[in-house]
Amino acid sequence: MRELEAWVRRHGAALAALILSIAAVAGALWVSGHVYEGLPHLEDEIAYRWQAEVVSHGALTVPSPPGDPRSFLVPFVVDWRGRRFAKYPLGWPVVLGLAMRLGYPAWANALLAGLAVWLTFRLGARLWRPAVGLLAAALTLTSPFFWLNSGSLLSHPLSLALSAAFAWLWLQWATATKFPRGLPWLTGATLGALALARPWTAVGVALPFAVWGLWLLWKGGTARARGVLAAGATAAAIAALHFVWQWAVTGSPWLNPYVLWWSYDRLGFGPGHGLTGHTPQQAWVNTRFSLQVAAGDLFGWGRWSWLFLPAGAWALRRRYDAWPLLAVFPTLVVLYAFYWVGAWLFGPRYYYEGLYSLTLLTAVGIFWTAGWPLQPTTHPPAGGRRRLWRTAAVVGLLALAVGANIRWYLPARLQGMHGLYGISRQRLAPFLTPQAQALTPALVFVETSRWMPYGALLSLEDPWLTTPFIFAWDRGPQAEAQVCAAFPQRRAIRYDPQKPYVFRLIRGP
Repeated sequence: MRELEAWVRRHGAALAALILSIAAVAGALWVSGHVYEGLPHLEDEIAYRWQAEVVSHGALTVPSPPGDPRSFLVPFVVDWRGRRFAKYPLGWPVVLGLAMRLGYPAWANALLAGLAVWLTFRLGARLWRPAVGLLAAALTLTSPFFWLNSGSLLSHPLSLALSAAFAWLWLQWATATKFPRGLPWLTGATLGALALARPWTAVGVALPFAVWGLWLLWKGGTARARGVLAAGATAAAIAALHFVWQWAVTGSPWLNPYVLWWSYDRLGFGPGHGLTGHTPQQAWVNTRFSLQVAAGDLFGWGRWSWLFLPAGAWALRRRYDAWPLLAVFPTLVVLYAFYWVGAWLFGPRYYYEGLYSLTLLTAVGIFWTAGWPLQPTTHPPAGGRRRLWRTAAVVGLLALAVGANIRWYLPARLQGMHGLYGISRQRLAPFLTPQAQALTPALVFVETSRWMPYGALLSLEDPWLTTPFIFAWDRGPQAEAQVCAAFPQRRAIRYDPQKPYVFRLIRGP
């Protein structure tokens, strides 16, 4: 019994963090199934899912559809020189494709969400004490921002896990008393993998640590200087595969597929960057709006989500080893000001990979405000009754804020994402009836002026257009004739999403 009690004292925080990580996995699966219904909603998600299916079959591209390729629109999937491929980097589609191959696509981001929670705990435990990391992990589980992305098919949960893993691995060798020789290579590999998923984000995550790396090259000694060089070289070698991928799909290592969809979809300012030319003023508007959204979605406390950040910053003003870790979020904010469009629907997701910066800084701020020690100690904190009142006030305020979020903000925020863009399982139901199945193989012309009712049906179609139903966006008689001629073996049907279960036959078998 004494041995069990001793084990619990030593590993209790880690066990609690493991439980929180498992809860993150379960919660992400619930959000995926009950809020998003296991379907892609955002254009990005549709493209990721399409690309992941192609990759899962060992390919990078597929032939462009015959007839009129524009009738077979898939958002953010481009046709270039007779080949079709998504514009997004390959890192996340490879991971999602593996999960799809196994038959469990929702598990990819769910497991990565659990890993991110665990790594948040480990970061806090490494820099301060296990209780700080545990609080940061618990705060992550209360974050609407976390749930909005963890249940999605977006790349951000993978990037958050890689970002946190990179930070944790860096700390393992950069601050260790005994230098672990192999870890710098693994650290660089993690950053390189992040670059294959979200290249600009990888730059933002790397920059604060690059400053630390320069200091280590100057003052860190031979072993750590070699570690910095090893990490940098490994990251650069793996990140270079991004240009190999661009060469494989476009024919040029320097041609970004983003500009094949929108020629103005590029970083920077001036003409050709954004719809009307990106400007510093527009960057400020986007950034300010994104941070306003972040204030609500971070913890669901409204403007009070930032409440404990100043206290945390003050408490860590001399903890230089923590600064790079906590600088990831603000660095991403600055770097994404160079991009012409903001993000708010899933929260300010361009900053998502710095989520642990905010949860850890908030946890430190709570500890400092409550008068709890940030480092392990055997002595009870001084202060007597005044400290108890201070602690009680902080705990009470925190409980009130978390309770209000869980009761009102979080449920409403998630419910608002259900059926996003009108995409839901209900849209697919007409095609699962015996009446519809009897018409297969069928070419379905979808009559709609907006992409959403058409995009809602693409989950029933594979990239090779070999499924029982394939869908074409109705673009007029000439395009219809070209598409029908390209698929002579299929029935041709018109379908109006406003009149479900009504299939109008254009051409029989």
